[in-house]
Amino acid sequence: MSLLTESEARSILQKVLALSKADECSVSLNGARRGNLRFARNTVSTSGGSDTLGLAVSCSFGQKTGSSTCNEFDDASLARAVRNAEELARLSPASPEHVELLGPQTYLEPKSFFASTAALTQDDRVRAAAASIKICRDQKLTAAGYLSDAAGFGAIANSRGLFGYQRNTEIDFTVTARTEDGRGSGYGVADFDDAARLDAAAITSVAARKAVLSQGARAIEPGKYTVILEPSAGATLIGNMLFAMNARATDEGRTFLSKAGGGTRVGEKLMDERVHLSTDPMHPELPGSKWTAGGLAQRRVDWIAGGVVKNLAYTRYWARKQGLPEDKVALSGGGGGRRGGGGGTGLIMAGTNTSLDDLVKSVKRGVLVTNLWYIRAVDPQTLLYTGLTRDGTFYVENGEIKYPVKNFRFNESPVIMLNNLEALGRPVRVSNSLIPPMVVRDFTFSSLSDAV
Repeated sequence: MSLLTESEARSILQKVLALSKADECSVSLNGARRGNLRFARNTVSTSGGSDTLGLAVSCSFGQKTGSSTCNEFDDASLARAVRNAEELARLSPASPEHVELLGPQTYLEPKSFFASTAALTQDDRVRAAAASIKICRDQKLTAAGYLSDAAGFGAIANSRGLFGYQRNTEIDFTVTARTEDGRGSGYGVADFDDAARLDAAAITSVAARKAVLSQGARAIEPGKYTVILEPSAGATLIGNMLFAMNARATDEGRTFLSKAGGGTRVGEKLMDERVHLSTDPMHPELPGSKWTAGGLAQRRVDWIAGGVVKNLAYTRYWARKQGLPEDKVALSGGGGGRRGGGGGTGLIMAGTNTSLDDLVKSVKRGVLVTNLWYIRAVDPQTLLYTGLTRDGTFYVENGEIKYPVKNFRFNESPVIMLNNLEALGRPVRVSNSLIPPMVVRDFTFSSLSDAV
């Protein structure tokens, strides 16, 4: 029942809206069919699936709002959900940040649903896991990984005439390959909307090669190094930076884009001119949500262009408080998540056509980093983060990988990192983002780590 058609979803939403006697009413309906398979020590350990469908209703009397949810769809259950939301609204204090609902919107049509993913079975997951395990077993390595896929939809409607519907699919695969003695480790990751594009064997082959090469790691002195960050290493740091580009927090002096004494750094060049960061629901490699906060139509947003900060993320309330038209600023919030409804728009970082191998060849002396792990914030004002390298860290000299090195703890800000950019490679989709490998100078490794 989880994958309702547009007409089925519209029927339920209209029924709920008709039941409400509130000043305003909004409803969202999300469903998803999910499957997963986990393997470890070269054998499948767990598998599972879910089929969910849920409705959320929000009712407002003036500035007082209450919400309720249900997962039963008979008339009595729907009426009870509306009644609960209205009762809670009457009991709630008035919100000074209440904003009235949006009217009808014209939505873009991203290609976010693929039949190949929706049709996946447990046999398909087992075949992918078996291919991954075989590669590791043949090389006397131990594989551990996770494969998950989902097909879902999201629908929204409100008492002002707004309606939206979107289907979406996604498949994610991660694998860690380790040597039998546990001293070598390699990592592979990929995610797509179209399951036909996933090649678990190819991803595992990369992880297995790194596991073999990472044996016998040597300790080198911590310090500032030129690094080649693979996409899996750079994605979280860049994503954290985008998350921090919040208009309200910046206006209130709480982010790296806040100016001492007031004002923001929007319009300033803070990074290398090759840095271009955007989100775009119509990107063919990363289709996103039709709508953002409150159902406002999603559109392409350039966050940083030519190293210049172009936009911050606003809530509708904060845009209005600052006297900005909400259809002209970048609004925060999503359409329910890639797996629950409406999709989700990931970060797109521009790159070049240069391969990772060619980037390595361009480095005279540096460190190749496969993955960053256990990343934690140190200072939000400078966007300083700390964490560990993991799953394959290598010393590079004269364009060649010379030997594996022990892992490091790092202390680095993505803002400084993108100011020290040396070269960019071909963007790769990881963690629901398109991120290129990067060569960065003066990356700070603060200490050694015994983690493998």
